[in-house]
Amino acid sequence: MLAPEIPGFVWAYRFDAATGAGHPLPPTTPRDELIVDDGFVWLHLALSDARVPKFLEGFPDLPEAARATLTDRDNHVVLASDDGVLHGVFTDIERAFDYETNDIGWFRFAASERLIVTARLHPLRCVEAARLAVDRGLAIHETVGVFAAVVTEFEKVVDALIIEMGDELDRIEDYVFETAPRDERRRLGPVRRTVVRLNRQLRASVALFRRYQRWDDPDPLPTGTIEMAETLADLLGSASQEMQGLQDRARLLHEEIDSKISSETNRHLYILSIMTAFLLPPTLVTGFFGMNTGGLPFAGEHFGTLLAFALGGCSVWGAWWFLKRVGIL
Repeated sequence: MLAPEIPGFVWAYRFDAATGAGHPLPPTTPRDELIVDDGFVWLHLALSDARVPKFLEGFPDLPEAARATLTDRDNHVVLASDDGVLHGVFTDIERAFDYETNDIGWFRFAASERLIVTARLHPLRCVEAARLAVDRGLAIHETVGVFAAVVTEFEKVVDALIIEMGDELDRIEDYVFETAPRDERRRLGPVRRTVVRLNRQLRASVALFRRYQRWDDPDPLPTGTIEMAETLADLLGSASQEMQGLQDRARLLHEEIDSKISSETNRHLYILSIMTAFLLPPTLVTGFFGMNTGGLPFAGEHFGTLLAFALGGCSVWGAWWFLKRVGIL
């Protein structure tokens, strides 16, 4: 490398073994100082820098599988371990600087006993929130604690989204169940899309954490992994149940909107059908008197038009009487 800075450097912290306090490191920190004997280091990188994969090859604490996890572009929840290193991909929320977004993002991590490397392609909200918590004095004593802090911030964001989307569903329900039917499917669509995507990620995450609760593989894990998996499985399991409730509620609300719109459409078609039935007999009368043939009734009468009009009116009354008799009206 020609430049002395760490490629893709976003931030780095060295955590004290005794107090768990994090101290920021500059981007010019030598590679050798990122592996410490006392405490551990959290290094956060931006994958937009093409030099990151080459830089990661120099860490003996990161096996090939962990380096592949950090640099691959697969977007699905993964949690694995190789040679005592826990690595994977987890869900986050993208962070925009000038507006609020609920778009799903991904952060990648690899944690050994003395080093945890996290990486992302786009700025992420929960990773940034974990960093701010460290700046405010959050004590972390193990590398997996950094991952747990990010997931905890993600759960807080999910809780806020559950409240926000629940309120939005309340407002949509108020409109849907008004006397005058309204089509709220366009407004309901973004809520359903967000709920379904988040619920899918939550279910996958809880399943992975549950698997590590029952870990019986001889391959060692970083200190605190089992306890971390138990805590996060319970935390995200509760959020997943609430999100599933929102998903079911949104689906039922969509079905209710479809039902009301179908009912209203059928009512309109019924009215049009009745109008057609009333107008068909006088149409036949006018069609009959419009024929250019000789011997038409009332052709020589002074009030022939009036009589033909009365005949058309009688045909409407006859249609009404027939529809009443057969039970259509």
